[in-house]
Amino acid sequence: MKTSTTVLVTGATGFIGRRLVAELTEDDTRVRAMTRRPDDYDGPGEPVGADVGDPSSLDAALEGVDVAVYLVHSLDHDDFEDRDARAARSFGAAASRAGVRQIVYLGGLGDDGDLSPHLRSRREVESLLGEAGVPVTTLRAAIVVGHGGISWELTRQLVKNLPAMVVPRWTATRTQPIAVDDVIRYLAGVIDNPGAIGETFEIGGPEAMTYLDMLTVASELANGRSIPVVPVPVLTPRLSSYWLALVTDVDLTTGRNLIDSMTTEVVVQDRRILDVVPGDPLPYREAVRRALAERLADGKRV
Repeated sequence: MKTSTTVLVTGATGFIGRRLVAELTEDDTRVRAMTRRPDDYDGPGEPVGADVGDPSSLDAALEGVDVAVYLVHSLDHDDFEDRDARAARSFGAAASRAGVRQIVYLGGLGDDGDLSPHLRSRREVESLLGEAGVPVTTLRAAIVVGHGGISWELTRQLVKNLPAMVVPRWTATRTQPIAVDDVIRYLAGVIDNPGAIGETFEIGGPEAMTYLDMLTVASELANGRSIPVVPVPVLTPRLSSYWLALVTDVDLTTGRNLIDSMTTEVVVQDRRILDVVPGDPLPYREAVRRALAERLADGKRV
């Protein structure tokens, strides 16, 4: 990345955004931290007020920006597909007007022909961001493991709150979790990188594993033991979302939209990212250890 590059990070107070802003500013990159409440922002970078749902707010935020990182989604709304499509189209158009030379987007893994509404929306956002002509670099990921991430928080709360795990059949689906540290490393590595402009990369940890495998390892590390597992093959995604709402604090709409995606296998098929951003990704066990350690450091019980 050129040191003179100005980067706008949307969702700067979120799980990924706040970490990326910190990483980039430590590297002496000029960062604009985009948030709907700039007066309340206390992180690194220059706070800038804008909302992807309000197209009129975007031009000022993007003025003079070289690279924009798009980390926005609306999973907590029933109409998230429409909301995310409108926001992506507006943001891409504003980026084009501002002369932005690259948009970086964190999307979702999955084969094009077999996508849940959530993953289908992520794929649509990829194309809509570039509709106005700005090259888009997409990193497609599955579950991101790190303190504060919604998918990881579901995992942690399930293994912590249940004496035994009644699991639906989708827990046999394979996925490829990735440590949040690696996601940040890849995002930072593709910004203003000529080898990444306009490219789509799949990112993941070194292991493809089932959701049940993930729960088992997380339980061993969080509780010091594995919890008993009782499969229930008739538990549908909709019923599963009510189940999650009973045993976790994740809201029903978000949980349902996430679970819809958990019936789809999402594993890395293409490792080209390693040619652009070298380095071995962290194993799942290490990602879990770091997530639990960060939670403790944040003053919260594991």
